[in-house]
This record gives sequence, C-alpha cells and structure tokens, in this order.
Amino acid sequence: MNLVGLMSGTSLDGIDAAVLEVKGSDPVSVTWRLLAYVCQPYATERRERIARVIESGRTADVCRLHADLGEWLAEAARCACDAAGLGREDVTAIGSHGQTIWHEPPASGVRGATLQVGDPATIAERTGIPVISDLRARDVAVGGHGAPLVPWTDRVLFAAEGRRYAIQNIGGIANVTWLPPRGSHLPLLAFDTGPGVMLIDAAAALATGGRLAYDEDGRLAAAGQVRADLLNELMAHPFFQLEPPRSTGREIFGAAVARQLADRLAPRDEREWADLVATLTALTARSIGEAYRRWVFGRGVDEVFVAGGGARNPTLLRRIEAELAPIPVRSLAALGMDPDAREAAAFALLAWAHLQAIPANEPSATGATAPRVLGSYTPATRRTASPPNVVAWGEGVAGR
Repeated sequence: MNLVGLMSGTSLDGIDAAVLEVKGSDPVSVTWRLLAYVCQPYATERRERIARVIESGRTADVCRLHADLGEWLAEAARCACDAAGLGREDVTAIGSHGQTIWHEPPASGVRGATLQVGDPATIAERTGIPVISDLRARDVAVGGHGAPLVPWTDRVLFAAEGRRYAIQNIGGIANVTWLPPRGSHLPLLAFDTGPGVMLIDAAAALATGGRLAYDEDGRLAAAGQVRADLLNELMAHPFFQLEPPRSTGREIFGAAVARQLADRLAPRDEREWADLVATLTALTARSIGEAYRRWVFGRGVDEVFVAGGGARNPTLLRRIEAELAPIPVRSLAALGMDPDAREAAAFALLAWAHLQAIPANEPSATGATAPRVLGSYTPATRRTASPPNVVAWGEGVAGR
C-alpha cells in the first residue's frame, strides 16, 4: 500500500505530509519505504489564526478553522503525492492527525478529552482518497491519554534485534519512545518529557518583536546565559514529577507561559532576552535529561535518535547531548527516516493499521485499559477497483 500521513503539530510551523510505501500484512514482517516528504509552512496569517482560535476557543472560529484546515491538509496531501510521482488511484488511504485544539489527560478518576480539527470529509472530497482521522479518540475512550500515538509505529519502523533505542521527538512538545529489541516481549515505554520548542519559539518571537518565529540555529540561546534560579523554578512544575503514562500540551507549556515570564522578568535589552531564550532552551534539555534519568536509563539505552523541528537547533542539541552523555545522540536519519517526516509517516502507518484492523495504541504508553483499532474512516468517491482489505469506496473495511 501507498499511504499519506498528515499532521499539523503543536509548534504551528506548518503541515507535514509523508508518503509511505508499506509491504506486508502484519507488524512483525512489514517493510517500509519513505517515498516523499513535504512540509508546507504556514504563512504568518494562518499560524496566528490557529493560535488565536486555540487560545480563544470560540465555537464559530473552531468550526470555520475545521473546514479551512481540511482544505489546507488536502492541498498538502496532493503535493506529497506529486512529489512521490503518484496519482490518487495509487494511494490506498490518508492518515490525518489534523491540528489539536485542546487536550486534557485523564486525572483523578475523570477520563480525558481531546479535540483535533481538519475536516476529513473535505480531505476525501478534494483528493479522491479515503481518510482515516480522529486517531486519538478511541484510546481516550478506553481510559488512555490518547498520546503519544507514535510508539506503536516506532516499534514497527525502528526496533532492531539486540539493540535498545530511545526515539526522542522535539516538536512543540517533546516525547520519548523507549524501544526494546525487536522480537522482545518487553513492553515499550513512551511519554511526553515536557516542552519541546514551543516555549523557545514564543520567546524568540517576543525577543525580536515578531521578526523571528523560532530561534534560528539556536543563535539567541547561544548568545545568552542560563539563569539557574529561573531554570530551577520552572523545573519545579508539578508536571515533571508525574510518572508515565503522561502527556501535556500548550495548555501547560504554551505561548501564554512565555508571555507571562516576559511580563514578569521585563527584559530590558537583547542580552536579557537572550538569557530568557537560553533558559527556556535549557528547560527543554533538562526536562529530557531528568526524564531519562528517572525512567529510561534504567531499562538500558544503546543509542538515542532525535527527530522533529528541535533537532535542527544546534544549541538545544548540544545541551541534550550533555544531559544524556555518554549515550550517543544521533539523527533519526541514521535509521532511514527523515527526522522531520517521522510523525507524518507515523500517521500514514496508523492508517495502514486501521485498514488491517490492527490495534495500534500502546496501553503501556497511553494508560489505556486495552488495545484498540484507532481512527474513523471517511470514504472517498467510489472506484471500480478496491484496494487491499477494502470492499469498495463507501462500504467500509473488510473484517470489521
């Protein structure tokens, strides 16, 4: 099968689209190849609009964004198919994560809640390809966090015989997947370590009056000094004391936190702004390091592979390497995957799992009470030929 994966992450930098070729019918024997990856960056107006809608939560605005984002996601899917040299008839399905608007983990006996937008019906209409969407909801419905969702795909794509890997994603939020050796019956471990680049991005924008949307090449952080008192204060946040399974988002580590810090600290010049960015960069690295020391290193780690936008920030990477030494820290490219494409490729593989009726959540990571097939199926226009395991467009998936 050729499958497209789509996502718009917490960093709001754009839409990632990956085309994954998958061969095989079960997770043990499956082989894969990344055929194409494209990123469509958000223009400033779109990025700011999404941020406003998330912060305001106004129903009319959420509804309009749901429809418009469906159009943008469809455009990204078409571009990815073009980059792979595929027509719509060559693609079995699209797995779309959409954009998370709000995410509440389960707490104190109350089930969690999560909401993603990006209308799958629009994507199906504009591309002529069936869409698997709403991929978090089923895990949440059985008591899970609905996050992180990529651990199952990490196991399928990256687990290796005799090796114990940690896959560290650094998007808006940072998360880790610890992978036991391929063929091992040990449960994997995965959880959100804390902020990724979300706070860094927000501080960089504030420091430059909006000229920068992120700390390019980590230059601001490199020019500043880490404020140990502020770093210790931030590391005292209750989230960092939670045991896995755990998840977080902009509700806790969003741009509003960076604005509050800036208002309180009132940086007076470029040096003091650089100190704030340096400290928030150190927060991401320290929170990753503390998470590994408490819950990951005890399981054994041969190598750490880094993915996501934060992997392009050399100042952040140096701090992470220092936190995790002497464990080698490498780019996910060493395992054959573009580090920027990892999450989009994961949602392509989750679409494959849905079509195969294979449960693809990891209860050991999300806290769900049971494994479940993830996602909802939106058919496209009927075709004369059916892809594997699909009766016909509009008639659902065989075996369910």
